[in-house]
Parts: sequence; structure tokens; C-alpha cells
Amino acid sequence: MASLDLSLNLSTVLILVMIGAAAGTLSGFIGVGGGVIIVPALIYFFGLSQVAAQGTSLLLMLPPIGALAVVNYWKAGVADFRMAGVMAVAFVLGGWLGSKLALQLPPAKVKLGFGIFMLYVSIRMIHTGYKTSTWT
Repeated sequence: MASLDLSLNLSTVLILVMIGAAAGTLSGFIGVGGGVIIVPALIYFFGLSQVAAQGTSLLLMLPPIGALAVVNYWKAGVADFRMAGVMAVAFVLGGWLGSKLALQLPPAKVKLGFGIFMLYVSIRMIHTGYKTSTWT
């Protein structure tokens, strides 16, 4: 098993804190963080491979995944635990299957697939947001 050898000096820690704060803020604000912020940032700032960045992102989210943000949404009555429970079961299985697939493919293909997916989602969101906006 390959391991990542990254020394945690002060500048590394500060960059990681900034990445974590940005991802946490966006996660609480619009529900994104891991794939949109953390994975690209780990690749850009630290030169991690696509799969290493994905694995590290998933590892950080495993225990605390939005615990305090969820409390705020639950208090406001806008978090459905039944729906989340059903998705959580499927998410665990999907995460296992997806990680198996990602680790079997060449890293360049995983990175390309990630980029194409993000581009598609971006175009769809921009298109539908533009069509339905009232601020044009």
C-alpha cells in the first residue's frame, strides 16, 4: 500500500487550514466541499494524485461530515433524516464500489472523468440558473 509522505510544517498546516475552512464554509452554505474544493486543492497545492486527493478528502469527512451544519439545518426544520438515512446506506455501498473502480483505473482517466463530470454539472447549473433567474 502506498503512503503519502507530506511533512506538516507551518506553511503546509496553514494551507490545509485554509482549504478546510473554505470547504467547510461552502459545505455549510451550499452543500459542497469535498469534491469541489478539497480534491482540486490537494492536487494543486500538494501535487497529490486524483485518487490520493479523493481518499484524503473522504477520510477527513468520515467522522465530522457537517455535524455542526446539520444541527443548524435540523433546528430550522429543513433536514430530513429519513431521506438522509436511505441515501446514507446507498452512499456507503456506492462509495465502496466507486473506490474499487477508481483504484483499478489509470489515474489520468479518473482525473478526466472527474473533470468532465464537474464541467457537465457546471454547465447545467449555469444554464438552469440563468433561465430561471429573476435578476437578469
